[in-house]
Amino acid sequence: MFMIEGSQEIPEFSPPATPHLPSTAGRKFRDYLALTKPEINALILLSTFSGGLLAFAGEDFSWLKLAYAVVGTALVASGAGAANQGLEKHFDSQMRRTMRRPVAGDRISPANAVAFGGLLALSGAAWLYFTVNPFTTMLALFALGTYLFVYTPLKRRTVLCVAVGAVAGAIPPVIGWAACGGALNAQAGLLFALLFLWQFPHFMAIAWICRDDYQRAGYRVIPTTAIRDRFIAVCTIVPTLALLALTLTPILVRREFFLLPVAFILGLAFLFFGIRLLAFKSDSAARELLSASIYYLPLAFALLIFVESYGAAAH
Repeated sequence: MFMIEGSQEIPEFSPPATPHLPSTAGRKFRDYLALTKPEINALILLSTFSGGLLAFAGEDFSWLKLAYAVVGTALVASGAGAANQGLEKHFDSQMRRTMRRPVAGDRISPANAVAFGGLLALSGAAWLYFTVNPFTTMLALFALGTYLFVYTPLKRRTVLCVAVGAVAGAIPPVIGWAACGGALNAQAGLLFALLFLWQFPHFMAIAWICRDDYQRAGYRVIPTTAIRDRFIAVCTIVPTLALLALTLTPILVRREFFLLPVAFILGLAFLFFGIRLLAFKSDSAARELLSASIYYLPLAFALLIFVESYGAAAH
């Protein structure tokens, strides 16, 4: 669910052999597991967990509720990943990056993938409803619907799909917050903004690496005209600058000025790799930006959690 695309640098999931299962059953199990896109879900669950931790200051915080939220989000996200592959078979089969996926590779039928994904997503929504609260269920279903039925078809129509996908991708930390903190507030909005902005440079790196694949499959995720470089520049530099300002904000509000150098180093390092992509316009620079984005996200969440927990303890 939710995040615009998976990482080119994170390999397709390949779990260890299962010697206690017949080889055919073992392969089928691995294929269905791969449908859930575990490599993407790792970032989604990290975001959900971080959102819950940032609600820690609330008196009603519950580790159990946070665990329930992570499980429910994992189920809905896994369902979205499986259904997406069922719906996108024709396009996945035309891209080198995705042509070996279970549905694109004709190892699982599109109908079975969609049915499996629907079952997982509905189970996750029901789990959130009965173990957490109805609001988290609404958030998860909104992200699911936006990802599958708005972002996915828009990929073949307009570059605006990137912004739409980023909205769906920014929901997981809000789910964690809503599970543990109740009503949404400015801090929840900061979490949403962090993940929304982060997806742009992350995806621009992937889009550059896979530009030929996307064009061959008919995806309009970046322009194929002369404005392509400017589009990538805006979608990389503006969000990374905004992320720097975003991470500085809670530090300044809390007056934890000793953390300013940490936030500056983190933000400027991310910006540096974005500038490298624009300067060199190479696959290697794009891979460096992609790797930087994967390191940046957990570090940014860790910084925000430390700011809030240290500030709460100090005051």
